[in-house]
This record gives sequence, structure tokens and C-alpha cells, in this order.
Amino acid sequence: MIPAAFTYRRAESVDEALRLLAEHGDDAKLLAGGHSLLPLMKLRLAVPELLVDVAGLRELAFIDDADSAVRIGALTRHHDLANSALLTREVPLLAHAAGTIGDPQVRHRGTLGGSLAHGDAAADLPAVALALDAVLVLRGPDGTREVPAGEFFVDFFETALEPGEILTEIRVPKQTAGWDFQKFTRRAIDWAVVGAAVAGDAVALVNMGATPLRATAVESALAAGASPAEAAEHAADDTSPADEPTASADYRRHLARVLVRRALENSRA
Repeated sequence: MIPAAFTYRRAESVDEALRLLAEHGDDAKLLAGGHSLLPLMKLRLAVPELLVDVAGLRELAFIDDADSAVRIGALTRHHDLANSALLTREVPLLAHAAGTIGDPQVRHRGTLGGSLAHGDAAADLPAVALALDAVLVLRGPDGTREVPAGEFFVDFFETALEPGEILTEIRVPKQTAGWDFQKFTRRAIDWAVVGAAVAGDAVALVNMGATPLRATAVESALAAGASPAEAAEHAADDTSPADEPTASADYRRHLARVLVRRALENSRA
């Protein structure tokens, strides 16, 4: 498949990227790693007239200690997340999950910010950000604002990003409780059929609805004193998984219960 014709501009700074977005509005799209946007363009599901390449903005590629949290630049690549000593020590769930994405090629190109801004419910890192109660820093023509991950994913491929805004930074609280990440894929490099991220008593689901989801029924059961196995039986409550030939909705609900139970038990082992 060949994308529709488009104009390419390489931004030299965040300010220049913001200016280009302001000038071209909905006709412009940001390009970071390209592993989410380019497949959609090849399928003509996304037809931007202008691609603003921000991949070279090193000011948005960093992992810094910030007392009780870790600050991560939006253009930090999956490979760097997975191999960060700081993240491995302080936010091991994120480092581990990043290391399970796709293959080395994907991990060397894909970025944390790109994955979150794309808002794909089948991606791993949006659910991880939910489980970790991450905060996303958005910069636009009117300044900077902070959005909790729980308020960022609005609908199918729709996020709280306003036209003209750029996701610049993700702030993740340091972990103090047990964690685990489970996913089921048809092949190792595939998107998850279903996944589950656990951080303490916070549980989030991959590919169980139009957006990444917190498994609130599981969390409520844990708060009421249920065992991991008992709580995991609620993993599919209030979800709306896709019903596809390769994985029915009932199959995904079963997987959610199994994966959440495993993740909860491993996080407490």
C-alpha cells in the first residue's frame, strides 16, 4: 500500500513544530517513530497533507530523576526505556513492558510519546501509563498543561490532545509496590490480543475496549479484600472487546480473566 501524497517538513525545535501545526491545523500530523502513523497512512486511514517530523528533537528525549517521579521525554524510544537503569530501578513495569514491544527494529524507532498520543487500545504502553497513574505534559499555543493518564484516552484513537498541541513529557511516579505485565500475542511481534498491567492494586487492560482501560471492578474487589483469583474474575466487567475472526469477544474476556489473575499473583509473589 502506498500513502497519499503529502508534504514533509523537519522541525528544528518544539516551537517550530507548534508553529507548523498552528499554520496547517488538522491537515498536519506529527511524525516521531512512525510505527503507528505510517501504517494508517498506507491504508489511507490517515491522509495528512503535511507531516511534521519531530524525530530529531533531542530536547524531547530524556529520562530524568525527579524525586518521587521519573520525567521522560516524549521522544524517548522503547529501547531506551527498556535499557534505562533508572527506570529498571524505579519504574520497572514501564521498563519491562517497553522491552516486550515488537522486535528490535520497532523498539529502536518507536517512542513513548508516539504510542500514547496515538491512543491505540491495542498498544501496551497506554495501559501501562494508566496502571502507573502517569501524568502527560501537553504544550500548545496557549501554554503547557498536565493531564492524568486516566483522562487522556477519550475514545477510539482519540485523546485529550487539542489541535496544535504536542505531548512533550510523561511523568511517572516511582513504584513502591509489586508489579507485573502479561500479554497474549499470536506471534511475539504482534499487537496483544489482550494484555494486563498491574502496579500494586492498580490494574489496566490492553485491547479490551475502544480505549485502554482501568479494570475498576478488579480494583474494587481487591479493595474489598478479595483474593487475586477472586478479583480477576471481574477483569472483563464493563469492557467491550472487539469480536473478530481471529479472537472472539468471549475469548478476549476469558484471556483478560486469566492474564489479570496471573499478573496479580506474580505481583504479590
